[in-house]
Amino acid sequence: MDHDMSVQQWVRPEILAMAGYTPGEQPKPGEQVIKLNTNENPYGPPEAVKQAMHAAIHDNLRRYPSPDGYGVREAAARVLGHGLTPEQIILGNGSDDLLTMLLRTFIDPGQVVASMEPTYTLYEALVTIQGGCYRSVPWQPDGGLPLEGLVALQPKLIFVTRPNAPTGHVVPLEQVAALCQAVAQSAVVVLDEAYGDFAEDHGLPLLAAHPNLIITRSASKSLSLAGMRIGIGFMHADVALQMHKVRDSYNVDRVAQAALLAAYENWSDYAPLIARIKQQRQWTTTQLRKRGFEVKDSYGNFVLARVPQGGLDGLQWLESLKKRGILIRYFGSIPQLSEFLRITIGTEEEMALLMTAIDEIMKVA
Repeated sequence: MDHDMSVQQWVRPEILAMAGYTPGEQPKPGEQVIKLNTNENPYGPPEAVKQAMHAAIHDNLRRYPSPDGYGVREAAARVLGHGLTPEQIILGNGSDDLLTMLLRTFIDPGQVVASMEPTYTLYEALVTIQGGCYRSVPWQPDGGLPLEGLVALQPKLIFVTRPNAPTGHVVPLEQVAALCQAVAQSAVVVLDEAYGDFAEDHGLPLLAAHPNLIITRSASKSLSLAGMRIGIGFMHADVALQMHKVRDSYNVDRVAQAALLAAYENWSDYAPLIARIKQQRQWTTTQLRKRGFEVKDSYGNFVLARVPQGGLDGLQWLESLKKRGILIRYFGSIPQLSEFLRITIGTEEEMALLMTAIDEIMKVA
């Protein structure tokens, strides 16, 4: 590049100023690790889903996929119930794509988007890219919604993550309904249920009574399809109609649509996998508590653990586990999480190896 030129003269100031979202570390090709840092499902998708993906790989790959995934949306409405229709459902290239579409649809430059802290760190990055103004307020001490604080921000859109990442807690659905009611004339409420299948209840029953509620889900977690990048959004049909206008054309590929369609057609096959993860989540929580970690009950496929006092700090735990081939997530840039580790629930064998590694580290620390 010519030394007289500077990228700063072309790039928007908001982009120059932002740090950008940092995803969890990915292992290098061929590197063998126990990967507990990005909340993937430790179990592969059911055989029928894999077969459907293989069957989708044929000469028709030269043709574009269904632009709106109507067949998949029809299956989702039929399987999930709650009076849903295909017209209320929209697909995305991962639920992150749906979040981008929401901001494109509702947020003008300078308008406020609100959420709680701590929560999914991508929200702030996406709002900044859109030119919006991201504001957050702390969760209530009991993990509830800070209703007055949110309303006071006069937001155009509010993100509520349930179960929340990275804390794993859930807010009562009555509080979500109360928030929708409180901002019914001024804002949309986005209930991010990326981890919803690991919780005991979900927000779909609220949709009929709250036209300003939008629910997003992901196939990356409970459906074991993180590598396919598929998100599913549920909303009032009139809202979906507007969101289709801002959706990238052919935004979900042919194989991904085949995978998600098969996942809904074989929905019951996922129940034992989810039950296994929940069981392992409880075992992991108990084992960590025995070792001096502070762990609140989680309703996701991960736990957030405060490291034992008087020993290694959060960063040292991250590095010590990495030396032993175990990747976990550490949010050092978030002050209130500097002494916490987020640990994805892996297989029984992986979690046993994690405990062995923790015991070794505590002996030498």
